[in-house]
Order: sequence, then structure tokens, then C-alpha cells
Amino acid sequence: MNVNPLNDAESIRQQRNLTNSQRKNNINTKEGVVVNNLIKDKDYTQCTLSDSKDTYIISDKVPMPNSLYKDNNKTLDKKLIPLSGIALGVMSTITLLSLFLNRSAKTAIGLAKEKWLPAVTRNVQLSNENFQVFYQFVSNPNRKTFLAGTGVLALSSMAFMGKTFFDGYKDIWVKRKEADIQKNLQENLISVETQSFAGKMQIIRSMLSKYSTDFEKYIKNDGEQILPNFGKKKFMSLPFTSDKNTQKQSSPKSNIGNLILGLGTAIGIVALGFLSLRSLSKSKILLQKNCDELKDGIKEIIKTSTDKTKDIDKNNLEHLFMASEATEDFIKEQIKALKWGTDEEKEELINKIINKIKTSTTKVNPNIGGDGTPKPAFNSFVDDYRAFFYNWLLDTSNPQFKLLFLGITGITAVSYGGKLAGDAIKEVQVKKINAETELDLQKRLVSTELRNFKSKKDAAILPLVEEFYKQVDSGKRSKEELKTMAENILFEIKNGPPFVYS
Repeated sequence: MNVNPLNDAESIRQQRNLTNSQRKNNINTKEGVVVNNLIKDKDYTQCTLSDSKDTYIISDKVPMPNSLYKDNNKTLDKKLIPLSGIALGVMSTITLLSLFLNRSAKTAIGLAKEKWLPAVTRNVQLSNENFQVFYQFVSNPNRKTFLAGTGVLALSSMAFMGKTFFDGYKDIWVKRKEADIQKNLQENLISVETQSFAGKMQIIRSMLSKYSTDFEKYIKNDGEQILPNFGKKKFMSLPFTSDKNTQKQSSPKSNIGNLILGLGTAIGIVALGFLSLRSLSKSKILLQKNCDELKDGIKEIIKTSTDKTKDIDKNNLEHLFMASEATEDFIKEQIKALKWGTDEEKEELINKIINKIKTSTTKVNPNIGGDGTPKPAFNSFVDDYRAFFYNWLLDTSNPQFKLLFLGITGITAVSYGGKLAGDAIKEVQVKKINAETELDLQKRLVSTELRNFKSKKDAAILPLVEEFYKQVDSGKRSKEELKTMAENILFEIKNGPPFVYS
């Protein structure tokens, strides 16, 4: 008999935290116990087929499980469908991208120049202090930059090695604490495993006591007749039997549920779409109201504008006309109503505003994005404590640079040390809580494991007990034969699966 001694929950729990050598010895011991319990010396020369039937409680007719003849052949491996979908999806995306690029090229032909996208300067950000140092080496090689750069590189090396040391120290400390936690967990699990083991043994003793008492009623040698067992209910249905009618009825319910889910989803989509359109309509009304208020503000500026406020009013009017989405007629009407400026000056302002409204893009501020020339531009925005060390080395006579470096470097070191210590304590506490949770889970699983053990024992024993009572009801068996059957059932209870290991 091929027995895997790692099938029950108790064995899985025992195996979880053992070393490889402990696990191997544990398995070998259990396999030996199983073999010793199952193999019995018998004299097969005196055994007949009838004796074998009595010994193994073999029924006359026992059907095979229904699932044995179930056809599981599949015409298509559905696992390949996602792979095919990914391949086709990627190629479809590339095809759509090529079509998009072709469309973009066609669109650019004949497009008005004021609609073109502006050229963009390629900004290279030197946000890493080491990169900034090397840039200074190359762009401005002198004694100060070399001294400052060398100092920064030395400080970077010291910081890296210090970080490596403290990270390693943290890992070692956490590992040692984890070992202590695991040892305490294993110590606490001894009582849990003992409780589970004792419970299984008590189940076996209880079953032996119950069935030995029941069987004795039919095998007594006091001259009494064998008690009839007519009308005795079946103890349980075989685990492989199934209600076909129930299986047939579950499919329509599932289809109805899917239909309801589909209809609900469709209704939800329509309702949400309606709400979105309604919200957009309200937003459009609010935006139009805002535009009307801006136009009123334009009219007010036109009425009060004078030569003294001309420059400010020009700038304000330009922004207000753009924000209010003003038409050309409205712009011309309002600008011409101004009390200052010649007709040529007003016409120039009108053309400027209209041209700016029609233009799709604008240039970025040259202080941020360059002058629009499509060539690389270098900028340095460094967020690094080493930048302050670099500044101090460039000008050691400035005490404020020194104080900035010491203060910010100190804050950085303390912050990193605090984070490292916090992470270490957090990991240890999490492992402690996880161990407590595991112990609590194993305690709660004892009753579940015992019910599981009892259920499996019943699945193995109750069909044999049923067969025993069938033979009692038939009246064709002698008391000696019934005794043999009862003894074999009791032996199966004590030594049969699921097994209890010592």
C-alpha cells in the first residue's frame, strides 16, 4: 500500500518549520510505523476466497464512482487563448500605431503655421549630485571643482559603506529575533499537537468502544438468536455518489444569475452615462455664466480705462478676452470703444489678441524650458545632502555653508538611522504577531482537524459496518463468521486510514 505520511493537517504543521534532516527522519519514522501497522503475517496456504471476503469485509456488489467514467477530454486548451490574445493584441497595437503615424503625417501637410506644435528644448536635469560633480569636472575643470568633487565622491563612498554596514546589522538582528520567535512558536505548538494527537486517539478508542459493544449483541454465545436488524437506517451515503437532478438544476440557476448580472451591468452603464451627460450639461451652463461675467468685467475695464492705466489694462484685457472665449466682433467692438490710443494702435491690439486666441500653442518660459531651440540644455536641480558639502568645499570661508552641510547631513543621518531602527522593530513585531496568529490558528484548527479525522474514519468504516449489518439481516452468516467480520472492522478502526503517528 502506497501511503504518503504528509497528508493530514497535523503532519503538515509539524513539517513546516523543521530542518531538512529533521524532516527526513520524521518521514522515515512515520513510514515505518505505517508499514508495521499494515503488514500482518498470515498463512495464505489455508486461506480461501470466502475467508478473504470475511477478512476484508468485501460486499457482493459495490459500484465504481460516477466520476470514474466522466469524460474530461478537451478539444481546445483554454490556457493557450491568453497567449494567442497577447500576441494578436501586440501586433494589432503596432498596426494601429503605424496607421496613426501615417494619419499624423497626412494631417501635418497643409496645416496652418500658427497651428503647428512648437519646437521643444531637450532639458537634461542633473538631479543626482554625483552626476552634477562629473559635469563640473568636464565643463569647468579647476582646482576648486576638483577638490569639491573629490570630497563629494569620498563622502558618497563613506555613506554607502556605512549604509551597507547598518543594513547588514539590521538583517542579522532581525534574523536572530526571528529564530527566537520560531523556537517559542515550536515550544507552544507542542501542547497544540499533543491535544490534536490525544483527540485522534480518543476518537479511535470511542469508535472501538461503540462498535465492539454493538457487534457483541450479534455474536454472543449464550444460545440467543441473532437480533434482527431490519429497518436500520444507512449510516451515510458513499462520498462518490451524487444527485444528478441537483446538478441539472444548478445550471439554469447559474444562467439566470449571469443574465441578471448582465442586465444590471447594462442598466448601470446607461444610468451612469446619463448622469455624466447631465453633469456635463450643468457644467456647460456654469461655464457660460462665467464667460458672461468675464465679458461684463471687460466692459467695465473699457469704461474706466485711461492713459494712466493703459499698460495694465492691455495685459488684463488680453487675458480676459482669451478666458471668456470672446468672438472677433466682440473684441473689435470693445477695443474701439477705448478712450485712449489712435486707430492704428487699437487695430494692432485687436490683431494681437485675435492672433493669440487662434494660435494653438505658446512658448514655454525660457528660464525653465530654454529658448525653444531643439538642442540639449543642462539644468541642475539637486535634492541631496552632498550638494551642501560641495558648496562648502567651493567656499570654505563661508561659515553658513559649513553649518548648512553639518545640519542637513546630521538630519539625513538621524532620519535614515531612525527609519532603519523603525523598520527593524516593525519587522520583529510583525513576526511576533504572525507567530501568535499562527499559534492561535493552530489552536482553533484542532477541533477542525479532529472533525476532519472523524469524518475520514467514518468514510472508511461505516460502509464496512453497513455490510456487517446486511449480513446480519440476511441470516446466512454464522456467529463465527460475524465475529471474524467484526474483528476485522475493529482492526480497521484501530490501524486503518487516516493514520495516527507516534
